[in-house]
Amino acid sequence: MYRSKISGIGHYVPENVVTNHDLAKMMDTSDEWIIERTGIKERRFVKPGDGNTPSSMGTKAALQAMERAGITPDDIDFIIFATLSPDYYFPGPGVLVQEQLGIREVGALDVRNQCSGFVYALSVADQFIKTGMYRNILVIGSELHSGGLDFTDRGRNVSVIFGDGAGDVVVSRAADDEPGGILSTHLHSEGKYAKELAVTAPNSSRWIPQIIKENDPEDASYYPYMNGNFVFKHAVVRFSEVIQEALEANGHAPNDIDLLIPHQANLRISQYLQQKMGLADHQVYNNIMRYGNTTAASIPIAMSEAWAEGRIRPGNLICLAAFGSGFTWASALIRWI
Repeated sequence: MYRSKISGIGHYVPENVVTNHDLAKMMDTSDEWIIERTGIKERRFVKPGDGNTPSSMGTKAALQAMERAGITPDDIDFIIFATLSPDYYFPGPGVLVQEQLGIREVGALDVRNQCSGFVYALSVADQFIKTGMYRNILVIGSELHSGGLDFTDRGRNVSVIFGDGAGDVVVSRAADDEPGGILSTHLHSEGKYAKELAVTAPNSSRWIPQIIKENDPEDASYYPYMNGNFVFKHAVVRFSEVIQEALEANGHAPNDIDLLIPHQANLRISQYLQQKMGLADHQVYNNIMRYGNTTAASIPIAMSEAWAEGRIRPGNLICLAAFGSGFTWASALIRWI
């Protein structure tokens, strides 16, 4: 059994900054209202014609991650792409990255676990490395939300939350003399709450021709729906559970964490977790204030920024945790190499 490590990390966000004041010009909301409920001050949106897509943003982040890992596209053995907003309905964006990077004909897998997608993808990569099947796996989380949000008063509770961007890691086989790496991952789901946070159309029984035929301007089924309070209450419970599960599986306590990087869903959730676990400010990383919720991209973007700031160093115990649509939730505990 081999061990896996994160050997390189990178991220990319569009240049276009959209503030809460910008959104207040489009719908009945305010900077104060958004900050009070989410902690978000601004986010990044792609601009029409700027060439950004989920796959192209993932590719830009991949180039940075591979450079930091000291490898080239020729060294990549497998690609895992986590997203809820693919370039096309099909094929998935993993193969598009393979083509954009000029990678040889390796496998490409797409993961559709929304906010917990990156940790799920990391878990899959970890298993492939541990079994000896691959040496270097490119794991991508990338989202382009802005093109599918309802920027009217009807959609304001959801649309103010999300942003665009990508974060990638290279997961590699650790050398025998390198202590640590990815210690464990923990994955869960509870499908009975699937519709509490979902986009329900088009679907298998109501496909695009039917939606066009109905031509109902009041139909919001193809926009994200979120039962906000319900999701919040479940998130704080599942976040705590899955973090504790990872710590107990490896014989650690909350105070052993050098840095907790939660999915950037809502600053209030992160603050609640920090208080409940008794963690100091330097033990938790948040960047939702600048980028909003970038779903599968949020953890790798935050991890990339934290690494660049010197807050992730060899020997540090890093905990990743996510909760989102499905409901799905997941965690990973990493002894950084």
